[in-house]
Amino acid sequence: MIKVFQRWIDRYFSDEEAILLLVLITALLLVIISLGQVLAPFFTALVVAYLLQGSMGWLKQQGLRHLTATLVVFLLFSGVMLLLLFIILPATWQQLMQFIYELPRLAARGQELLLLLPQQYPEFISEEQARAWSRQIIDEVASAGQAAVGYSLSGITVLMAVLIYCVLVPILVFFLLKDSEQMVSWFTGFLPRRRQLLTRIWQEMDVQIANYIRGKALEILIVGAVSYSVFLLLGLNYAALLAVSVGLSVLVPYIGAAVVTIPIALIGYVQWGFGDTFIWLMVAYGIIQALDGNVLVPLLFSEVVNLHPVAIIVAVLVFGGLWGVWGVFFAIPLATLLKAVIQAWPDQEALAAGGSD
Repeated sequence: MIKVFQRWIDRYFSDEEAILLLVLITALLLVIISLGQVLAPFFTALVVAYLLQGSMGWLKQQGLRHLTATLVVFLLFSGVMLLLLFIILPATWQQLMQFIYELPRLAARGQELLLLLPQQYPEFISEEQARAWSRQIIDEVASAGQAAVGYSLSGITVLMAVLIYCVLVPILVFFLLKDSEQMVSWFTGFLPRRRQLLTRIWQEMDVQIANYIRGKALEILIVGAVSYSVFLLLGLNYAALLAVSVGLSVLVPYIGAAVVTIPIALIGYVQWGFGDTFIWLMVAYGIIQALDGNVLVPLLFSEVVNLHPVAIIVAVLVFGGLWGVWGVFFAIPLATLLKAVIQAWPDQEALAAGGSD
C-alpha cells in the first residue's frame, strides 16, 4: 500500500511547479474561506476591475495613454454605479417594500382563486388539495413576514455595509486599474523564474474567465432589460423587482430560471387569474428563457470551456455552499479552472512516454 501511494506521489507531485501550483491554490482557498467576509470589498473591486480591463485595452489601442484610459473607464464606471444607486436600486427597493406590504392581500386573493379551482377543474383538483394549498400559503406568508421583520431590524447594518461598498469599491477599482501592471509584476516577482505550467494554465484561463465574467454581466443586463420591457408592456405588477430577479437568476444555471418562474407565475395569476393575459405572460417569459439559453448564451460564452450540466450543478452547489453568492457567481469559472489544472497537471509517466517517442 505504501509503495502504491509512493508511486502515485512520484507520478503527479515530483514536478516542482506542480507543488508550487498546489501551494498557491491551497493558500488562495484558505484566504477566501478565512477572510472572505473581510476582503469582500476588495474581491468585488477586483472583479469590477477585471471586467473593465477589456475597455482599458481597447482605449489604449486607440492611442490613449494608460492614465487617460484609466480616467475615462473609471468615469464611465462611476456613471453606471450612480445610475444603479439612484435610479435602478431605489425603484426595485420601493417595489420590494410594496410587495411585502401587500403580501397578506395577495395571499388572500390567491386563496380565493385556489378555492375556486375545484369548481372549475373538479377532475384535476379536489377541495382537500385546494384547502391544503391554502393553508400552505398562510404558513409561507407568516414565514415571509417574520423574515421581513428580522431583515428590517438589521437594516442599519445593511446600510452601513452598502455605504462601505460605495466608498471603498470605487477607490479600489481606480487603483487596480491604474497600477494593475505594477501589481502583477510585484506578485510574479515572488514566483520562480521557471513557471511554464503556471503560465500555460493562466494563458488558457485568462480568456475564458474574462469571457465568462464579462459575458455573464452582459447577459444579466440584457435578460433583465428585456424582461422589464415585456413585464411593463403587459402591465405586470412589480415589473422592476421581477425583472431584476430574472436577470440575477442567470447566475445559477438551470436552477435559477426554474426558481424565478414561481413568483412570476404567482403574481401574474393573482393579478389576472388564469386568463389570456396570464397565458401571454408565461409564453413571453418562456420565449425569453429559450432565447437566453439557445441564442444569447452560445453567443456570449463561445470561448468558455464546455462543462457537463452535472459538473455545473455540482460546482454551483459546492462553491455556493462555501462562499454564498460569490461562490454561485464564480462556480463555472472555478470549475473551469479546476478542469484546466487537471488537464495541465504534469504526469511523469506521460512525459516519459512522450520523451521516449
